[in-house]
Amino acid sequence: MRILVVEDEADLGDAVLRHLRRQGYAVDWLRDGQAAHDVLSYQSYDLIVLDIGLPRRDGFSVLRWLRERGDRTPVLMLTARAKIEDRVSALDVGADDYLSKPFDLREFDARCRALLRRTQGVASGVTTVGSLVFDRGARSATLDGRMLHLPNREYRLLEILIGNVGAVVSKHEIASQLFDFDGEAGDNAIELYIGRLRRKLGSAVIIRTVRGVGYVAEAAGSGNEA
Repeated sequence: MRILVVEDEADLGDAVLRHLRRQGYAVDWLRDGQAAHDVLSYQSYDLIVLDIGLPRRDGFSVLRWLRERGDRTPVLMLTARAKIEDRVSALDVGADDYLSKPFDLREFDARCRALLRRTQGVASGVTTVGSLVFDRGARSATLDGRMLHLPNREYRLLEILIGNVGAVVSKHEIASQLFDFDGEAGDNAIELYIGRLRRKLGSAVIIRTVRGVGYVAEAAGSGNEA
């Protein structure tokens, strides 16, 4: 999952960036509204964390522009303003949720997870594919009741594939969700993580290569393992 954080407070922005990257998300951090407008003109995200009080162009303006152009990317609005009118305005303009600063990172995580589930069209935080149980809330994956050890990027790659079970996910889609602007997004890197996941999943969940296109995850016994 790829997340854009737009926050001009250096300490908060850096803390959120590091926190999300430690969890394996691909994260880009911008410090003003105009920069966000420019990047969002060509780069798509699964979630946008957007501060209201930004230099050059405020968060309301960025959000209004997004919605007017038909972009439905979930937006979590951050505000230091205590007035109920500001929160109502954020929702009226098109925010999906808001969080008042300062906030607890545990609540921030929960709100991000809820919005990212919407992106994938997943109502529950738990997805079962064959004998694999993928729990986004607990940030865990179990196979036949045994906990899988998945470093951050392997976990996020599995999340991408599980969120699209039975559908081909292109290498470009995987790269855009798994790596940020500073990350290594080459085909070799993706193949490396795919190989590691295959070894851990064994024959319970099949990750097929669709040559020249990408990958598709399927439950064992679906009839498409070849």
